[in-house]
Amino acid sequence: MSENLPDSPTVRRVLAGELCTGCGLCAGVAGGAIRMESTPPGYNRPVVQGPVSREAERTIADACPGAVVEPWAGAPEIHPYWGPLRQVMTGAATNEHTRFEGSSGGAISGLLIHALETGLIDRVVHIAADPAQPTRNVTVVSRSPAEVLAAAGSRYTASSPLADIDALVAEGGKAAFVGKPCDASALRRLARHDPRIAAHVPIVLSFFCGGIPSHDGVGRILSAMGLAGEPLSAFRFRGRGWPGNCAAETSDGRVGEMSYADSWGAHLSKEVQFRCKICPDAVGGVADIACADAWYGDDSGYPSFEEEEGRSLIIARTEAGEALLKSALDVRAIEVEPLAPGEIDKMQPSQARRKRLVLARTAALPLVAQPRPRMPGLKVAEAARQAPPVEALKNLLGTVRRTIQGRRSRL
Repeated sequence: MSENLPDSPTVRRVLAGELCTGCGLCAGVAGGAIRMESTPPGYNRPVVQGPVSREAERTIADACPGAVVEPWAGAPEIHPYWGPLRQVMTGAATNEHTRFEGSSGGAISGLLIHALETGLIDRVVHIAADPAQPTRNVTVVSRSPAEVLAAAGSRYTASSPLADIDALVAEGGKAAFVGKPCDASALRRLARHDPRIAAHVPIVLSFFCGGIPSHDGVGRILSAMGLAGEPLSAFRFRGRGWPGNCAAETSDGRVGEMSYADSWGAHLSKEVQFRCKICPDAVGGVADIACADAWYGDDSGYPSFEEEEGRSLIIARTEAGEALLKSALDVRAIEVEPLAPGEIDKMQPSQARRKRLVLARTAALPLVAQPRPRMPGLKVAEAARQAPPVEALKNLLGTVRRTIQGRRSRL
């Protein structure tokens, strides 16, 4: 039997079903046989450029989040929307600069800086703006608080932090990994095949994810700013305040700004890839700690996007997460208040709605001969029982119709 395959059957199936998250896991384990490329309309996708070993294919088949999603681990409480709950809090970094630079209360940045300063880790693997193309992303390794803060803030476009995972763990030492929920899932499943992950990545942090927009969404923002086609020196999706404006700066010093409500609501949210719309774990349920915007509600309970002092939702999900949180609290690296889990529904209503509809949307896929990811242990059926039957049926039929029409990104 040949040791190599001409390509990856898993990658082929995932791409055909529009199930790719762009995480880069397949490229990271394929030894150069797969590379990540930006493909229209601006998502990162794998390109097979040589034979794939059978060992790599087994790992891809078991770890790719387009094929299978890591189940939620045990915790005192596992909520059908919000995942494993050990501690649920709202809070912020006590350092005002850290709080200001982050997308909400700077909790993730504060925890990372604390972990670096106490020697729990020696580096952070995370995403930052590409210096050459600041509207795009690159994976960076930060070894100081200043480097962590330089990469702070949400990056609402494609990223592939696992594409170089082999080199990152080969370095040894102790690293914290910060990624999208699908990245965290892929890393956890990769750890089943590669013992270096557990040895060298003691901390995995994630966040609530609204989905990955295409790069075309960024183009729409720049057009609205009157900066389309202009060379840029900087681009921030948000941050420097809460929620903070989207801001672009041209090489000749002109600046364009747009509110978060407009940049996300009017542009980016309309470009989210299909896989994100059926995500069974958009809340970072397999991370040690997951953070999110702890939005203040308006009179009707819906989140208000008026500028406020940053406030993060902080959920410790594992024993390692609890230990990190306690250590940070002991030295006041962050400040927190306890939160009842039911309050998250008011802060993150769109996340609750999406989870309720995952079952209906994925149930539609076999009806039109399309693959769907395996998602055991994620309380998808329990969440679906909270969906109004009419809404669930509408989403099932809508997924069928849009699949036939080739318009699933419009769900």
